[in-house]
Amino acid sequence: MSVLRILAVVVATLLAGTVSAAPPNIIVIYADDIGYGDLGCYGGTGAKTPHVDRLAREGRRFTSGYCSSATCTPSRYSMLTGEYAFRRKGTGVLPGDAALIVEPGRATLPRLMRDAGLRTGVVGKWHLGIGSETGSQNWNGELSPGPFDVGFDESFILAATGDRVPCVYLENQKVFGLDPADPISVSYKAPFPGEPNGVDQRNSLTLDWSHGHNMAVVNGVGRIGYMKGGKAALWKDEDMADVFTRRAVDFIARHKERPFFLYFSTHDIHVPRVPHPRFVGKSAMGPRGDALVQFDWCVGEVLRTLDDLGLAENTLVIVSSDNGPVLDDGYKDQAVEALGDHKPAGPLKGGKYSLNEGGTRVPFLARWPGKVKPGESPAMICQVDLCATLGKLVGAKSDPAVSPDSRDLSPALLGETEVGRDHIIEHANGLAIRSGRWKLIPGTPGAAKNPQPTQLYDLDTDLGETTNISDRHPEIVVQLKGTLERIRSGRDVD
Repeated sequence: MSVLRILAVVVATLLAGTVSAAPPNIIVIYADDIGYGDLGCYGGTGAKTPHVDRLAREGRRFTSGYCSSATCTPSRYSMLTGEYAFRRKGTGVLPGDAALIVEPGRATLPRLMRDAGLRTGVVGKWHLGIGSETGSQNWNGELSPGPFDVGFDESFILAATGDRVPCVYLENQKVFGLDPADPISVSYKAPFPGEPNGVDQRNSLTLDWSHGHNMAVVNGVGRIGYMKGGKAALWKDEDMADVFTRRAVDFIARHKERPFFLYFSTHDIHVPRVPHPRFVGKSAMGPRGDALVQFDWCVGEVLRTLDDLGLAENTLVIVSSDNGPVLDDGYKDQAVEALGDHKPAGPLKGGKYSLNEGGTRVPFLARWPGKVKPGESPAMICQVDLCATLGKLVGAKSDPAVSPDSRDLSPALLGETEVGRDHIIEHANGLAIRSGRWKLIPGTPGAAKNPQPTQLYDLDTDLGETTNISDRHPEIVVQLKGTLERIRSGRDVD
């Protein structure tokens, strides 16, 4: 073989290695308040979800997939940092004027992706705070620190939730569509004189409140907190899914020629549930069911875009939810009355705010054609593991000192093994632990108010946590309490 031919073979080999080592595109579609039993692929009957079901057929459906907390802010914090939120103060459910709770400059999931050469973007609900001090944001200028400071190159978000002010979108850390002549003011302490509120204007609301949501009125809906101004920038709830989905598919299309990471954090099916008119009546469950159909459409638009652009084969898509389901969460939207036979948490007990399985065991789907083995997996996996797991897939290594609770579960995600975590911490108003078949919820027998017994369940035989068997297995109780305390105190990591 000539020298030139040898050189040609070497160069070709190196180029082939470079191509094969190129990271995939990664899209994390993060639902809001969708429970383990809400989607068709998990047995849901109240709303049709064909696009999510397609993703489940073509990918891997985890039956023991978890978020890290039974409420939204801490789950999002844990997923993006690889650190359980209970380790850091101030990571509870945040008001709309909260300061950023992710330390600027720390290692995060988007920063890992960016360091590996992926363009990073976040679209949708944020709810991790923005700015350096709670209540001090200048909503009429640049809002910093924010998504840019935790690793995102682009952002189009709402600061908190749809039921909290300010009711405006933020594009790259500035209010989108703001008229400078009509500045925004926000307060979580006192109302602004002369502005409508959900108590005095209750009879004119387009969606009545059941509890709490009776402060500022925007788009005919009562909210938490007060605001005035910014009329041209106010969102319209009915259009929110369309706006976010357009932004998500636009991000994909603009970066089709290079690897990208997209965190698409939908608002569905969080309250207020005000789906677009084309989805109204598409389920048998009223607005909550219709919002499920709308969420499924969002997923379908992402999948369609990947197909149209020829990106599906090299894109890992993950779909999950930030916590378990909730029905009446502050508005009178028939979520309870129209439920029918549908079971939002499926066979699980509890939901949002709960330490039972329904609080943190959620849908968890992964599709990457040719890489992720289709099928069902019992492997225990948590969103806190995405830092280490996705980092491994793109050739970046998470720092255990900064993301102490994140484990590389790429073999389980890809379907190379059905072995995942050996235990998981569940967080709500307190902590619980699942280890294999056992689930322990420590009791509070000495509590002055509402004391609770220690609870132990065998999930292999009692998935619905109906029979407390702590008195039958005291050795398991002692063992799990010890593990939980070591993790809680920082003497051990998960």
